[in-house]
Amino acid sequence: MYQIDFHKPQAIHFIGIGGISMSGLAEILMDEGFTITGSDSKASALTQHLEVKGAKIDYGQKAENIREGIDVAVYTAAVHTDNPELMQAKEMGIPVLSRAELLGQMMKNYENAIAISGTHGKTTTTSMITEVLLAADSDPTISIGGILNSIGGNIRVGSSELFVTEACEYTNSFLSFYPTVEIILNIEADHLDFFKDIKEIRHSFHLFAQKLPKDGLLVINNDIESIEEIIEGLPCKVITFGKKPGSKFQADAIEFDDLARATYDLIVDDSVVDRVCLGVPGEHNVYNSLAAAAVCTELGISLELIKKGLNHFTGTNRRFEKKGEISGITIIDDYAHHPQEIKATIETAKHYPHEKLWVVFQPHTYTRTKAFLDDFAEALSLADEVILADIYAARETNDLGISSMDIVEKIEKKGGKAHYITSFDEIESFILENCIHGDLLITMGAGDIVKVGEKLLGV
Repeated sequence: MYQIDFHKPQAIHFIGIGGISMSGLAEILMDEGFTITGSDSKASALTQHLEVKGAKIDYGQKAENIREGIDVAVYTAAVHTDNPELMQAKEMGIPVLSRAELLGQMMKNYENAIAISGTHGKTTTTSMITEVLLAADSDPTISIGGILNSIGGNIRVGSSELFVTEACEYTNSFLSFYPTVEIILNIEADHLDFFKDIKEIRHSFHLFAQKLPKDGLLVINNDIESIEEIIEGLPCKVITFGKKPGSKFQADAIEFDDLARATYDLIVDDSVVDRVCLGVPGEHNVYNSLAAAAVCTELGISLELIKKGLNHFTGTNRRFEKKGEISGITIIDDYAHHPQEIKATIETAKHYPHEKLWVVFQPHTYTRTKAFLDDFAEALSLADEVILADIYAARETNDLGISSMDIVEKIEKKGGKAHYITSFDEIESFILENCIHGDLLITMGAGDIVKVGEKLLGV
């Protein structure tokens, strides 16, 4: 594999530069003096930000975008072997790296490289750690899979030996990383267009944990089934958090305010050490905050600063994000696209003031929809009324004969109320006709369903 010398800035081309992670890595390298070019299908706020900083970006991926003078080409997992730019780079003898390989090489430059993994909760937990490190004036470099207002985007370039990033298991990309500290928030079945089953997913997380050095640290959810299979034989320090008795970091006496934000007793080694107040809603975020607190404690940060950072974190975009109100209807947007995430979001909403809870859900990928059909129906049935949009295909084509109507039918069999509406315009009209003052509406999914709420609000 080609190795980048980060002390000698080069010209790097990003194939798919508009992605949340790719754009962030490009920005970090620009701040280190690298010359950055790239391509994407269309302009976005992220690509425009890079262009303002001096990156040259082409829209539409074609062979001629690979020019003489490019030292390395970087590509995302969504780029296939027949991509014209990837093929042209190889033909010209230009070294190519995956996004994960680049990120892994960057991590080697830091004394403390913290990688946050798990089926869900990565962006929130990374953001919580970021807020604590900022409160402690630790000057970290951060790469987040969402927009965090405190750092003005998804990237922060610091001057300390601290690097914090999300670590996704999809295509085993996190196995290209070199962390000194890891968090494993949860391990559940997902990305079944790549993984064969949950057993293979668990094996990947075990391999990820094995990448830690002897003096490294693993913070892991003690509620993960058969956790001993994940941590078996690790030479590093292991700290647990969770609900299970014996977890080093636990929460007790959890209470919620009128915006569903939790306050709880932080328990360390079976002793109450303080009362923690979160700035984000939901019980699931209590456990994300335990993971963040565990890591920051091991970094030597005081409990007062940990509490300050956790309280200051009020969320990232598309994570139970209040978009506004129209005619007394509160509109929330959430990225949830896995059954467990949906369940957590709806349970959070139960603590939020409302008359009727509506969920407008856009399933994400055909393989995920087929694999979790019953689980989606079970989770969505927790809402008072559900609207199903068409499946967001992402990288897939519908070879499975699956439809959002399949979820509607299963919800109705459970006695729930569900509607399948194909177009966003029709969904918006249905909402205006049926939602009333005091109702809570959540647009939910990893695709573009956020547009429904935004159009209703005129933003």
